[in-house]
Amino acid sequence: MNHPLSPSMSTTITKQPRLRALASPLRVVTLSCLPILLAACGSVTPVSLTQDEVKARVTADRKAIYADQEPVTAPITFHEASARALKYNLDYRLKLMENALAKNLSDASTYEMLPRLVAGAGYASRNNDSGGSSIGIQDRVESLRPSTSQERDRTLANLTFSWNVLDFGVSYYRAQQKADQFLMAEERRRKVAQNVLQDVRNSYWRALGAQKLIGRVDALLARVNTALGQARQVEKEGLMPQAQVLAYQRALLDAVNLLTLRRQDLELARAELTALMSIPPGTTYTLADEQEVGLPPTPGNIEELERMALEKRPELLEESYRKRVTENDIKAAKLLLWPNLSVDAGPSYDSNKYNYNSNWVDVGVRLSWNVLKLAQLPSLERAHKAQNETDDLRRMALSMAVLTQVRVGVQRYDLALSELKFSEESLAVDSRLLSFSQKAAKTQFDSRLEVIRAEARALLAEYQRYATYSNAQAAWGRLYNSVGLDVLPDAMASHDVKSLARAMEATTGSWQAQVFKTSAAATGAGAK
Repeated sequence: MNHPLSPSMSTTITKQPRLRALASPLRVVTLSCLPILLAACGSVTPVSLTQDEVKARVTADRKAIYADQEPVTAPITFHEASARALKYNLDYRLKLMENALAKNLSDASTYEMLPRLVAGAGYASRNNDSGGSSIGIQDRVESLRPSTSQERDRTLANLTFSWNVLDFGVSYYRAQQKADQFLMAEERRRKVAQNVLQDVRNSYWRALGAQKLIGRVDALLARVNTALGQARQVEKEGLMPQAQVLAYQRALLDAVNLLTLRRQDLELARAELTALMSIPPGTTYTLADEQEVGLPPTPGNIEELERMALEKRPELLEESYRKRVTENDIKAAKLLLWPNLSVDAGPSYDSNKYNYNSNWVDVGVRLSWNVLKLAQLPSLERAHKAQNETDDLRRMALSMAVLTQVRVGVQRYDLALSELKFSEESLAVDSRLLSFSQKAAKTQFDSRLEVIRAEARALLAEYQRYATYSNAQAAWGRLYNSVGLDVLPDAMASHDVKSLARAMEATTGSWQAQVFKTSAAATGAGAK
């Protein structure tokens, strides 16, 4: 009986392993060199920005910083300054963008809970036929000639629906985390808004004082310098005792020094307000010469303010949301310890002409469980407990700081009102002294010098009065912030400056009437 293999077929079969043996090293070398070739093609060298690119960036940034701002067409009131600061301040606008980003990430995370529906298409080709032959298990004799049931070139397509229980659960907790992170960004935005308003409250009234006093300070400095020149001439000619004329010069120099320092403070206050409102440098504007906003008396309902601070402070609310974020981390980790159920289904297509069915539907259900992961459960429980205790302790420590800020804010505000009352009394006395000096002045040099000294004292007292009023406003703002109150309406971006200013003024007045109540002993004790 002849062997089932002919000599020519036997020779072919013998050559094929040799060809595969020769091709294998070549394929290995080719695949080994491929990453090197890709790395060489994709190598990147550092490229510094050119000077023209830097200049273009600076020009674009300077233009964008002050873009889309309402022009200043009238004197700016306090509430309009606050509105401009919140509408155009870059720090606050940055928080608004971060808030919008967190909102978009939260919206996008909800789609991660959807099942996967993956469509695929492809083309497959090979340089030889795929196939094989069969041999007997017992006698190892080849029973079939080599054959193939697959074309060398074919197209593939599928549409697979996949749903995984654990992936759905983890995505659910991640979506909750993104939602809480959006709420945290909202609280940070509130805090920045409160800080911006506090800075405006502090700078505006000092800048208004600067606008009223700086011209008078310059005029008085010119008169003081003239008097100094006259005093030096009197000393040179010996018209007065040297000790007396030197004492006058010393008094004038002290006045020059104090007036110069106060003038610098006045100029800096206006510069700070300009930066807060994001007004382009060099822009000419004036502040409204309005009547000073009345300050309420020292509040007596401290316990109510403390309770409200614990409810409304952005930092405490952010800590509460942060606790929920960390809890969802632990929950997601615990979820991965349990069995997983996955479902896959979808139609497929293969253009292979040897297939009996070119179109078919695959359906699969699988249940899996990594039992050894249950060993992590005790450690996760301990981590969960420790995390909750840490979050609670951090929140309580912050709550204690908030309560302290409220009480200290009330005390500082009370002291600021007392200081304001004292500075008003000092201003009244110095104004009367100036009036008396001017009426009693004669032609003598010492009388004229006394008038200048009285004017300097009166002007410094007036400056001190503006400074103490500004400090009282700042103390009032710190107390307002310590409670965590907002003054912004909803949808702030849709308001123009004047409408936003009116809304903020109404909100502040409402909070002041409803929240900051005085005790019976403090009623009527407030400042103007």
